[in-house]
Amino acid sequence: MFAGMNTGATPSLAPHHMAMIPPERLAEIQKEYFAELAHIATNPEAIEVKDRRFAGKAWHSSWSKVIAATYLLNSKHLMSLAKAVDTDEKTRQKILFTTEQMIDALSPSNFIATNPEVLENIISTQGQSIQKGITNLLGDMKKGKVSQTDESAFEVGKNIATTEGHVVFRNELFELIQYTPLTETVFERPYLMVPPCINKYYILDLQPDNSVVRHMVAQGHTVFLVSWKNPDASMAEVSWDDYVGKGVIKAIDVVKEIGNAKQINILGFCVGGTLTTSALAVLAARDEHPAASLTLFTTLLDFTNTGILDVFIDEGMVELRENTIGGKNGKCGMMSGLDLGNTFSFLRPNDLVWNYVVENYLKGNSPPPFDLLYWNGDSTNLPGNMYCWYLRHTYLQNDLVKPGKLKICGEKIDLGKIKCPAYLYASHEDHIVPWQSAYESTHILKGKNRFVLGASGHIAGVINPPAKNKRYYFENNKIAATADEWLEGAKQIPGSWWPNYTKWLEQFAGEKKPASNTFGNAQYKKMEAAPGVYVKEKAAKAA
Repeated sequence: MFAGMNTGATPSLAPHHMAMIPPERLAEIQKEYFAELAHIATNPEAIEVKDRRFAGKAWHSSWSKVIAATYLLNSKHLMSLAKAVDTDEKTRQKILFTTEQMIDALSPSNFIATNPEVLENIISTQGQSIQKGITNLLGDMKKGKVSQTDESAFEVGKNIATTEGHVVFRNELFELIQYTPLTETVFERPYLMVPPCINKYYILDLQPDNSVVRHMVAQGHTVFLVSWKNPDASMAEVSWDDYVGKGVIKAIDVVKEIGNAKQINILGFCVGGTLTTSALAVLAARDEHPAASLTLFTTLLDFTNTGILDVFIDEGMVELRENTIGGKNGKCGMMSGLDLGNTFSFLRPNDLVWNYVVENYLKGNSPPPFDLLYWNGDSTNLPGNMYCWYLRHTYLQNDLVKPGKLKICGEKIDLGKIKCPAYLYASHEDHIVPWQSAYESTHILKGKNRFVLGASGHIAGVINPPAKNKRYYFENNKIAATADEWLEGAKQIPGSWWPNYTKWLEQFAGEKKPASNTFGNAQYKKMEAAPGVYVKEKAAKAA
């Protein structure tokens, strides 16, 4: 996620941003509020509550419906007040975010006394649900996070991240995995996948029926994948340049050598896509063009609009991070993966926090096994140096899209020098990478670009195998001036977008040749079996 970007902090509201609600708008909001409150008070039997938090039968009694309806009315009123504040857009977004956090936290479903389902549970279990809930709470307090899945149900390399292959290269930043062919013939041009360095690579290799890795291998591609090391304190000074040069560029070189290919096909996912594009820009500055095609999944290059994450990031926040972990005071630290994960969860608090508070602690239930949420909780730290550079030069200053502004690996970069064809995928409901922002990459990269828009969110939209026959996607082969114009001319197609992608990729994959079970080459020897060593490392406590 960084398959997203988190800060581990709440948005700040500085005193000089104090603002007021125009009196006439305040009067309108108050009038609407008291009219709706009177309706609840005088006609409780007619109340209709449409919110899944209050969908259970226990909420159908008149008293419970009044509690839920009054809460929802108060929530609506508070959001109306927040939206009416006369201030700049950045401050308004912070006010809205903070208000939503407070509203979600104060839901009557989150408290024993006002949640009838919890009260019924206590009675029916003779108090055992509360005892179990306390046990769950104490366990989560030790872990420092709310459990979202049964973590004992999964083991990396056993029933998750199981696509067969071998590590063929390792340095201090990553392992390179080469996967075993599943077809008698393979395309001659290798395929390199660069996942995000937030969380672990196996979001692309969950289980056989939803593995992107296995799907691409089954399509006849010789797949290589970067498995990033989970940083510890010794890596605090590792930089963005290191991730680009010693990471992505090194991976490209190794894959080219093993595959005996002048060019390869490359995929980058989220921040892995930002790193990959940075690497190709560095190489383009050296007049090297190793990519026959570039694929970006839910990736930001233009950070003008970063959606909900924008509420966290301003000059004060970035300076704070630079002074504490970014090396500005002479010492680098680590950005805690646990803090990142918790902050990320609060971007969708009802789904990823309060839902589990109610189920795990108030009702005493244990969360069911879910591979995606297991991956989501398998956190990784970030080197403070790299993290702070990323915050400042992308989210805060948007330097990446300014030709010649940034020097990476000793080269002034210009993303416009990347001329290979690109497949750009975004998810319609992505709260980490707004799809309209991902669309801007069609104007930044100068090759023949294709943009495809899938349904659902940042991760679920990507992990959508054809066999499930779920969701839909939008396709429009013409690149329009704006994202909205593109969508207006797009066709909605049912099912997974994966076949659309693999068909596009085939034209850059080269001829077919007999598959080989040889891993690596004379220089890069076969090492451990996949999933390798780095992916099994747990996040060390950040200093």
